[in-house]
Formats: sequence, C-alpha cells, structure tokens
Amino acid sequence: MSARGRHRRRKRGRALRAVLTGAALGLTAAATMISASQATVGSDPGALKPLTSASDLGALQLRERLEPQQSLDRLASAMGRPVGVDAVLKSADHTMRDAADCTTDEKSALPVEPAATHAYCWDSGDAADPAWTPRSVTTSGDADEDGWWGSNRVILSGWTANTRGLARVAFVNADDPARLTYTWALLAVPTDGGRDYHALVSKISGMVWYQDKLLVTTTGGTRDALYVYDMSRIQRTTVTAGAVGRVREGWSAAGYRYVLPAVGSYRIGGKGAVRPTGLSLDRSSVPDSLVASGAKRLWRYPFSQDPARPGLLATDSAGRAVPEEAYATKAGGTGGVLANGSAWYVGGAPGKDDARGSLWRQDTSDAKATECGADDTHRCWSAQTDSLSYWQETGEVWSVSGRMLFALPLDSIDSSLG
Repeated sequence: MSARGRHRRRKRGRALRAVLTGAALGLTAAATMISASQATVGSDPGALKPLTSASDLGALQLRERLEPQQSLDRLASAMGRPVGVDAVLKSADHTMRDAADCTTDEKSALPVEPAATHAYCWDSGDAADPAWTPRSVTTSGDADEDGWWGSNRVILSGWTANTRGLARVAFVNADDPARLTYTWALLAVPTDGGRDYHALVSKISGMVWYQDKLLVTTTGGTRDALYVYDMSRIQRTTVTAGAVGRVREGWSAAGYRYVLPAVGSYRIGGKGAVRPTGLSLDRSSVPDSLVASGAKRLWRYPFSQDPARPGLLATDSAGRAVPEEAYATKAGGTGGVLANGSAWYVGGAPGKDDARGSLWRQDTSDAKATECGADDTHRCWSAQTDSLSYWQETGEVWSVSGRMLFALPLDSIDSSLG
C-alpha cells in the first residue's frame, strides 16, 4: 500500500472536521415521534458472559483460504489492469440527497435518540428500487487511522439483492459532506483458475475495510463465512449486460462498470459453528481486531501484523483464525456491533409490537441502553441496523437503516444511555 501523504492533508482534514462538527440536521417531527407501541422498555440483557471453553471458542474459529496468486493474475491479465478506489470515485454518477430532501418515510428509519448529526438518502432511482436493500457500512476511517484513502474520504455501503442473489457495494466520495456522490461495483468470486468469475450469491450484513482489504459476511449455503476483497484489484467491465462473468463480447457484471473478484475467504467449521453476521473494526485493541456478532455471541479476531499479509486475520500454523476473546449476550436479535475498550455496543432488533430497536452498551459488569421519551423507553434506535462503523478520526459512528445513511458521535450514544 503506497504512502498517502498524511502530513500534507492534516490542515485540510482539520478544516473538514470543523465543517462536519458544525453540521446539524433538523429532522422532521415524524422522524422523532415515539408511538405508543414504542413506549415499551426493552428487557435488560445484563452483563456479558465470557466464553472460555474449548468448545465455545472452537465454534468461532475460521479457516483461511486464499485464492492462488496465479489465478488472480490470470484474471487481471484477461480483463485489463486493475484500477484503484480513486478511479472508481472519479466516475461517480449518482448523488446522495441530504436529509432535508429525503421523504418523511425515509427519515422515519433514523434513530430517535441520540439524533443523527449527518443523514443522507440515496438518489431517487436507487431509493425507489425494491430489488435492493442497503445492509452494511464501512469507511476509510476503518481503512486507515488518519481517515483518508489516497486523497479521498470514502464510505462504502454493501447492498443485497432481494431476489437475484447478488451483492454490490456503493463507493461514496465523502470529501464534501454537503455533496456525497457514489457509484457501484459488483462483488464476485473467481472461478476456473481465474479464467472467469461468478457473482457472490449471498446476503451481506457486515463489512469492514481494513488496510487494503474488504471483508464481508455471507449467509448460508456455503461454509465461507467471510469473503476477502483487495481494494487494489478492482476490475473494469467491458460489457454492460445482465450476465455476470465472461461473455462473448468481453466481461460483464450485471450491468455495473466495476467488479471486485474475491482474493480469499474464511470458512466456518462443521456442526455447531457460528457464522458472523455483524462486523466492525476495533482500533482500541492491540493489535487492531475484527469484531463479530452472531447467534447471541460477540467475539474478536486479531488482525495479522505480518507486513506480507496486510488486512488479513492473524492465523496459526494450520491457517486458523482463532478468537482472542468471546462473550455471550442476551441482547435480543443482535444486529450491528462495535467494541471500544471494554465496552461493546450491540444493536437489538424491535419486539413484535415495536417499530424501533434498541442500542445497548454492555460489558462484563452491566448493560445500559439509549433512552428516550417521557417514560424512558429503550426503543429509540433504528429498526434495522445490521452494521455499525466507528470513524475514530472524527469520533462518529456510521450506520445504514432503511434507505438512510447516517452518522452520530459515539459520545452522544454514551450520554444517552440510561
């Protein structure tokens, strides 16, 4: 990964952070009103329970499988020289709408408490398309601790096709917080030794961009729990057809201009293995770690410190990624997850009669949730936030819910806890 001129951008970064801090959103009353059905206080999940047994930790192990270098080079040679993130951002052909231009229905997906300080909805064409759902988010704040990738600030959002079984990523240029633009890339998996590729046929609920790698979760139907993508191996397509892979006229990716072929995966074990659904990066750990949630468990894997393995998980001599700590949680319907120090932030799904979920901060001592309304209900969070991403440089947490992309300070979450 090339040097990215941190010192040259410090002044620019300070000016931009001033703009970010001063931007406040006047959300409509409809987005902040708590209905009677939401005034039910969620049950307290209590403290986290450490998991230390061999069977518990064994269920969370992953085995690394990397695509042979020869296969990746063969595909790149056939498709043409890969492009980087900067080239993708320069071709952005969609513009996000600021919260003031979003509909009341769109803004109803935002948290009641704490309130978002930045909120955007996708362009009208993507927002109105029922075939796709945004599920995950990560940023250049994950990729590099200074918050930049090259000369850009970037947000990535993973979307899942509701019927076709495809997965795509929105590359969002966030240099100007008043005007976010984006374009798409399809996620794919190489086949036939790099002579072709097929679509990543899976829902993706978690995503982390760390150094030059993008890790995404997958759902059932395969043992591959995480797929790994190399941000320096983004390929241009040559055909805008509905097919995915090599076609008579060239290379196609369901009509998208860019495609990311996977460079590897992490596989779960046999019976009883737990598949991660939520992912985030924790820079408060040493080394940096990948935080995961699933099946009412929270755990973390350390990232490799080997310079020859940037962005990959630390593995043992058998190629296994072993969790360095794990916990059981009673938070209902565990969604997105963050870890910072000893605190774990866990999204809880709405109850049967609730329109909103909850956001809990748990540790091994107790649990607290955001509170709102006259009766201090815990149902203050968004209904569906499978993904949380902490941008350490700005102190903000980013997430997606419904058709909204939003951010708010981590400090505001802590101050809203009951």
